[in-house]
Amino acid sequence: MDEGIVCGRNAVLELIKSGNPVNKVLVKNEKGQGRNADILHFVKEKGIPYQFVESIVLDKHSSGEKHQGVVAFTACREYAEPGDILAIARNKGEDPFILVLDEIEDPHNLGALLRTADAAGVHGVIIPKRRSAGLTPAVGRTSAGAVEYVPVARVSNLVQTLKYLQAEGCWISGAEAGGKEIYQADLTGPRVIVIGGEDKGLGRLIKETCDEIVSLPMLGRISSLNASVAGSIIMYEVRRQRNQGLSDISRQSSP
Repeated sequence: MDEGIVCGRNAVLELIKSGNPVNKVLVKNEKGQGRNADILHFVKEKGIPYQFVESIVLDKHSSGEKHQGVVAFTACREYAEPGDILAIARNKGEDPFILVLDEIEDPHNLGALLRTADAAGVHGVIIPKRRSAGLTPAVGRTSAGAVEYVPVARVSNLVQTLKYLQAEGCWISGAEAGGKEIYQADLTGPRVIVIGGEDKGLGRLIKETCDEIVSLPMLGRISSLNASVAGSIIMYEVRRQRNQGLSDISRQSSP
């Protein structure tokens, strides 16, 4: 059984009450939910994503252990808040550089993006609570340890979060085909890069909230790139432009 799964009523209850990070709880779909009403109460109170499923799904995840109608997926690290990420940038005296992931569901893509985010100097990553991979042990392994260094915030509403970041002075650049080529776009200053899901791209409301849409040039016959590859290229273009800006400032201040 996966090291990030907890099975059984008592074990799941204690996990939730402990305050340790939980990605999601699966509850057996049964009339009334009487047996697991207490678990649902705590899950809702703490804002933990949950889903009603059939027994066969619980059997699959529990790998033979007695699940008693409930299974929880643990997170390998505590989640941050968007304000925490902004504070990190400000404490460093840097313009915020934030990566927002709109429904990236493949844990390997999330792990790869976290790894690049750490290397490119991103201050933090924001993901939605639902329809997104969370900080599972698989993500931790794929990130090659970057999950320990890159704060990840998990929010209920990405659109509201983007508007909050705009109010804090950030410019929102969504990545999707048909926008301004990234090598022609100004990606300096307080910057949020939004990467869409593997198959769907950016959601409509997310796209409408962005200040601009930027795109990678596609010169071959393939029309798109893997989300983690595209996100990595864009993050490093932001880093390149920031480094260029620092070089320009350095030359201007030289005697």
